[in-house]
Amino acid sequence: MSDNNIYVTRSSIPPMEEYIEEISSIFDSHLLTNMGPKHHTLSNELTRYLKVDNVSLFSNGHMALELCLQAFGLEGEVITTPFTFASTAHAIVRSGLTPVFCDIDPVTYTMDPSKIEALITDKTCAIVPVHVYGNLCDTDAIEEIAKKHGLKVIYDAAHAFGVCKAGKGAGSFGDASMFSFHATKVFNTIEGGAICYSDDKIGEKLYRLRNFGILDQETVSDVGANAKMNEFQAAMGICNLRHIEEEIGKRKALYERYMSHLRNIPGITLCNIPDDVTHNYAYLPVVFDENVLNKTRDTIFADLAQENIFARKYFYPLVQDYDCYKDKYNSDSTPVAQYVANRVLTLPLYADLSMEDVDRICKIILK
Repeated sequence: MSDNNIYVTRSSIPPMEEYIEEISSIFDSHLLTNMGPKHHTLSNELTRYLKVDNVSLFSNGHMALELCLQAFGLEGEVITTPFTFASTAHAIVRSGLTPVFCDIDPVTYTMDPSKIEALITDKTCAIVPVHVYGNLCDTDAIEEIAKKHGLKVIYDAAHAFGVCKAGKGAGSFGDASMFSFHATKVFNTIEGGAICYSDDKIGEKLYRLRNFGILDQETVSDVGANAKMNEFQAAMGICNLRHIEEEIGKRKALYERYMSHLRNIPGITLCNIPDDVTHNYAYLPVVFDENVLNKTRDTIFADLAQENIFARKYFYPLVQDYDCYKDKYNSDSTPVAQYVANRVLTLPLYADLSMEDVDRICKIILK
């Protein structure tokens, strides 16, 4: 047994000297927050890197999504996926909206467009799909449905930083997209998040909502929140963005090593990357079929944990099965999501993971 624990992810950080140099000007200026120079620099650099029109930075991804929903002035029902992190549904509910859960595609684990229209009612105001594990949704199909029914589309792109489809950045789809810059993501600002959008009016609304609704020194126009990214977070983002291609390159090499061991194994299902997609290798999800393997996902999870390797049942349970939602929803209504949630395991994947550890993880799985 190894003496060192291996977790499903590990934060990437720049060299200490580089970060210290980046934050030194903050100590000179004493500008710590309120959209300072580091904030503006990072926003401009991300706009170019993500290939989007505009980027608004936030203290975290959850507040970004929650305030984005409010910026559009939505009322009623929002169609979303149950196969996601808690934040997606919570942001909808905390914005006074009602989530309606759509089943997922069995290949990409993203929202199944063929199931959306049956869920649309006269109360539906928006669709909030999720790019799961960096797998992009069927954006063309979702856009067609949204236009037909006059619905807004706001993507939860927390997993999709740097992902492109046919050269188009993931943040450029729909009416807006949210990215998370949490410490565990491919790109991090320690904590943080962003909304990408094209409508300048939404940008103005987001600006006010993240700063208490303050319009000027004497005018408070909106019931806003405090969701500003501070300068130390932005400085970390500036540093990490310099290394992002190296970060993704290391993840890709590890992903390919996993594939060399686990691809074409009966009972093991892996995600395939389409030819027109530039991926970020954010996660390594594996679905285990207990009927073929003669052991369950939970058994494999325990086998790994016994060797101090801590994978994650991500996403399990489904959102409908949370204690705070189970009295209102039934996960039987989304059988594909239920099947995947009961069998999926995300394996350790981060830039500093060694190839030898990948080999060891796969050996335990396949023993």
